[in-house]
Amino acid sequence: MQELFISGNNLTGEIPSSYYNFTSLTILVLANNRLGGKIPECLGNLSDLSILDLRMNKFHGRIPNLFVNNSSLLTLNLNGNQLEGILPRSLVNCNELEILDVGNNNLNDTFPHWLGVLPSLKVLILRSNRFHGAINNSMPAFYFPQLRIIDVAQNDFMGLLPSNYFKILKGMRDVAPADKVKLEYIGDYVQCLRYGVGDCLVFGNIYKDYVKVVMKGLLVELVRILKIFTTIDFSSNQFHGPIPDELGELNSLLLLNLSHNSLNGQIPSSLGKLAELESLDLSSNKLEGRIPEQLTKLTFLSVLNLSHNELVGHIPEGKQFSTFSNDSYIGNSGLCGFPLTKKCEEPRPPSPQFDEEDDSTAVFEWKFALAGYGCGLVLGLSLGYIAFTIGKPWWLVKKVEKYQQKLVGRCNRSHKQRKTQKPNQRS
Repeated sequence: MQELFISGNNLTGEIPSSYYNFTSLTILVLANNRLGGKIPECLGNLSDLSILDLRMNKFHGRIPNLFVNNSSLLTLNLNGNQLEGILPRSLVNCNELEILDVGNNNLNDTFPHWLGVLPSLKVLILRSNRFHGAINNSMPAFYFPQLRIIDVAQNDFMGLLPSNYFKILKGMRDVAPADKVKLEYIGDYVQCLRYGVGDCLVFGNIYKDYVKVVMKGLLVELVRILKIFTTIDFSSNQFHGPIPDELGELNSLLLLNLSHNSLNGQIPSSLGKLAELESLDLSSNKLEGRIPEQLTKLTFLSVLNLSHNELVGHIPEGKQFSTFSNDSYIGNSGLCGFPLTKKCEEPRPPSPQFDEEDDSTAVFEWKFALAGYGCGLVLGLSLGYIAFTIGKPWWLVKKVEKYQQKLVGRCNRSHKQRKTQKPNQRS
């Protein structure tokens, strides 16, 4: 036996010892049951195991040191159990590991900077545990080379946001041009090679990775993860100090959530360089000063939450800012202008002069980058099953479908414009 899938069957008790005799087992999925007890160390005898999915059960105790040298593990999902203690350091033996999800447990450890040596790690979920302390700001430049998703929300991290850490996240910068972007999912290629599925881009390969992330204010479960999906969630911790300018260099970032901390200082204008950003949440901090006009350059920003800070002055106008409601700004008594009812008494400051050449180049780049990228993201998310923690609201599904149709239309128009521009350029 090579694959064993027993999910959502209300199984109780402990993992049967007979499973340990399946020495050729490559995939073990026991998710969404009521299994309990400790995770048995005998699982370490399954040397060919590539996917271990035990999420949403009642396992307790420590995560055993069962990861041997040259481990074949691609995905380890232990989300939603009652595990405690520290992350096993033997995880550094998992050179092929792409997804590590230990969210929603009782783990008590410091930030696992040592995982940075894993060359293929793309998803790191530590949400809702008791991780604590400062995040090391002096990691080597080669750490976390492919990380796309990092979620450390709802822990006890403290100190300054790690500016040097953000600088090394190469997987969140410089998405390929639109004509080179393919609809690829994390884990697909290796699974195809290992299990002989055939075409590595075929939807519905042997195992679909699950991960829960906060998207635009909603906790959702994604089934299959697009390689171009990028998010940073450092919310609900005890970080203080300024927001690092270095975040503005992550020009492929889609979602950024730094809410519910004690961050202070001004919102850096460098965030205006996050050309792909769709959701920005800086709420419930101690940020001050004006909202940077550069944020109006974020053409795809559909969710903005700056509420409950100490911001002052005029709210920027135009583009996406004309779509945001009062909720984006409540709790900032010094703000004025649309959409608030409070009028500004002082004249509006002159808008900053952006570099026209750089700006026009950026506009040209993002138009065509999104032609492939934006469509791929929405189509990929809609093809996958999305389960909200509050159920499946069909009104939102319909809204996503309408948004998808708009994007497809926009993509088609962009491609037509590109084709007509090429002959003109030749002439």
